Amino acid sequence: MKKKKKTDSFKEFVKIVKRLRIECPWDKKQTHKSIRHALIEEAYEVIEAIDQKNLNELKQELGDVLLHIVLHAVMAEEKKAFTLDDVIESVSEKMIRRHPHIFGKIHVKNAQEVKRNWEHIKLKEGRKSVIDGVPKEMPALLRAMRIQEKASKVGFDWKKKREVWKKVVEEIDELSGAELSKKQIRIHEEFGDVLFALVNYSRFIGVNPEFALNESTNKFSGRFYHIEEELKLRGKRIEKVSLKEMDEIWNAKKRSES
Repeated sequence: MKKKKKTDSFKEFVKIVKRLRIECPWDKKQTHKSIRHALIEEAYEVIEAIDQKNLNELKQELGDVLLHIVLHAVMAEEKKAFTLDDVIESVSEKMIRRHPHIFGKIHVKNAQEVKRNWEHIKLKEGRKSVIDGVPKEMPALLRAMRIQEKASKVGFDWKKKREVWKKVVEEIDELSGAELSKKQIRIHEEFGDVLFALVNYSRFIGVNPEFALNESTNKFSGRFYHIEEELKLRGKRIEKVSLKEMDEIWNAKKRSES
């Protein structure tokens, strides 16, 4: 049997997806909307593989993302909206257009200038605002960070880190005042302002707030699982023990980690 050329693998994959759309009862009933959540899930699995530095898993997860890209393009082609070739041509043109320092005669000094030019080019492409293009369905912390970054690229930003921290403290004070008012709407608003200010500070200290919170949540989960396991070994049910005993196990686990 003749071995297929590596260059044919992508075409063969597209043929597989098109066949699934014709012959598989599940695949052919799907729409752009019905599987949109799965694309987000696959993207998160890519991130998890990267965080775990698992290159084999990353290979698998990138394949799953590619499946969704091809599937959406095939569904669009069925409606004569656009083709996979159109998708590739569009992104190729965009990359050339947005990198005039590579494909044109523009000179840049550093990555910061590349980012600034990128935003100016997007405005020329029809964006009405510098902060357009950040999906509302993004996780809230990431969305806040991206909007802040976009505003920063045109100079709308704090100059010094200590000024940003002062804003965090100011927002916390306003939250405390809102709690005293006992007005839930105001408390809700001020709590959001605290989070937004903290995200702003995270940029100045080089921390991704979404990843940092996920890591803290994972750390909490790991320690809590340890409490449950330790109590099982002691023959106790977690809902029957005191907070003091749980805290002792928690602190012992924390000490062992450090």
